[in-house]
Amino acid sequence: MRAAVCSALSPDLSVLALLDDWPEPPAPGPGEVLVAVSHASLNFPDFLMLQGGYQYKPDLPFIPGTEGSGTVIAAGAGAEQWLGKAVMLGDRSGLMAERISLPARGLRPVPAGLTMAEAAAFTVGALTAWVGLVERGRLKAGERVLVTGAGGGMGRAAVQLAAHLGAHVVALASTEARLQLAREAGAHEAYLVDREQPEIPVKDIDLVFDPVAGPLVMPLVKCLRRGGRYAIIGFVGGRGASVPLNRLLLKEIELVGVRAGEQGRQDPAAGARHIQEIDARAAHMRPHIGLEVPLSDVKAAFAAMGDGRIDGKCVIRIS
Repeated sequence: MRAAVCSALSPDLSVLALLDDWPEPPAPGPGEVLVAVSHASLNFPDFLMLQGGYQYKPDLPFIPGTEGSGTVIAAGAGAEQWLGKAVMLGDRSGLMAERISLPARGLRPVPAGLTMAEAAAFTVGALTAWVGLVERGRLKAGERVLVTGAGGGMGRAAVQLAAHLGAHVVALASTEARLQLAREAGAHEAYLVDREQPEIPVKDIDLVFDPVAGPLVMPLVKCLRRGGRYAIIGFVGGRGASVPLNRLLLKEIELVGVRAGEQGRQDPAAGARHIQEIDARAAHMRPHIGLEVPLSDVKAAFAAMGDGRIDGKCVIRIS
């Protein structure tokens, strides 16, 4: 079968190859299914994983892809109810291939109203938004929440959810096109920000949702109100400067780390609850697909992600 395969770790992605003769996955055993993958979505951890820069490091060689969608084409004993169903997929890797075998317990039906491409791009952004805003950020209706990278897949999902939950949403993005995506997602205020020399024109923020970091970190700390919370989502813009502890103490600011997938692994019951919450809100959190390419263009898609050229989400069309 066709698959995108990483045989070694490289910062320039030169060893990511499209193979036509990758071995077929095994037939599904009890409680397992075989899925014909329709689409796989790109996420920043996928990009880092190819370079060895992510916390999880799969054995080489490996097939990238952590979220996607597809149709169940075979089922083992106990999983027959999934046969023929359109499903959303999540795994730590392996979805940029035509077929994959995996446990049926990880499947979810595609929510009504989502295309297969949207379903492939839904989970990571929506789940991180839920855990970052609600579980870890303790967001309440009426609070002022600031979202960085608000025109990207992760940031836009946070804008959608925060607005749906009744917050006043301030969106930051690096281009006017991405600000427009944030406005369409429900942002009440939207500002262009230079990531290298950022100036943030708002204050008295209750909660920051930040997947960017880098030079934004200290300006974001300064814009928080007394007792505000700073949810650390990721480091697309780099790690950023160290935060002086005295500034946190004087304003009683909380720094909150967010690892949505790890929460579910450490507490499966909570993880299942979080998934139920986002799937119930899928109509309010439809991802924007800014780039869709065939599997043959997978390297170009990763290059676009590395260069920051994707508005919203990118999906790879597998079959």
